[in-house]
Amino acid sequence: MPGPSIFLVFGATGGTGRHFVSLALEHGHVVRAVVRNPSRLDPDLRKNSNLHVKQGSVTDEITYLDELVRGTEFVVAMLGDAAARSVSKINVAFVRDQLVPALRRKGVKRFLYQAGGLSKPYGAQLPFFLRVLRNTVALSYGGQHADNEAVMEYLGSQARDIEWIVHRAGIGSNSGSKGQLTRSRDKFSVATLRTALRIISGSSQAIRMRYTLAIRAITIAEVDACIRWCNE
Repeated sequence: MPGPSIFLVFGATGGTGRHFVSLALEHGHVVRAVVRNPSRLDPDLRKNSNLHVKQGSVTDEITYLDELVRGTEFVVAMLGDAAARSVSKINVAFVRDQLVPALRRKGVKRFLYQAGGLSKPYGAQLPFFLRVLRNTVALSYGGQHADNEAVMEYLGSQARDIEWIVHRAGIGSNSGSKGQLTRSRDKFSVATLRTALRIISGSSQAIRMRYTLAIRAITIAEVDACIRWCNE
């Protein structure tokens, strides 16, 4: 793996974001984390000199965003806030109106956005059984899916100058899983912890692969794979 890099992470205290930050630091990278509540960060992580925390929310104007982006090599958004997204598409507003303009101003090209496995890819449809899941057991997450889909539509239609990837994965738990994760535009799979490391990030083709579809029972493996993708 190449030498240490600088990551800017939004959603660093969420279910996936906390794993991403932990693994990035474990690999020796520098992480700039923007969080609503710094007290939710793991106290052990806060002791790491490579972690730099700024308090802020994507629902507000982040006046220091250019300062955060400057010198950053990779920007990662793993944003949740289901309650806010049930009434407003806050993620697409942030990505479109604040984040991507800042990336362009500062010449940062790589952006990873975490969406949900039940969010429909831009220009495509979900498989039938995933549509059924979305409209039954996952119905309460409709606001998040609509927001994710708006982000994907914006990136796919208006941000092709940015080298972005949308990581679409359903989060089940942090427990083990069975099978082998494979890269696909229209299929899903569940992977064991380390099998996933070489899949999403496996080759330079991942750079241009717009969507990754994976229903997972573990978050850590794919988070690690995302870090590796950023460092290809």
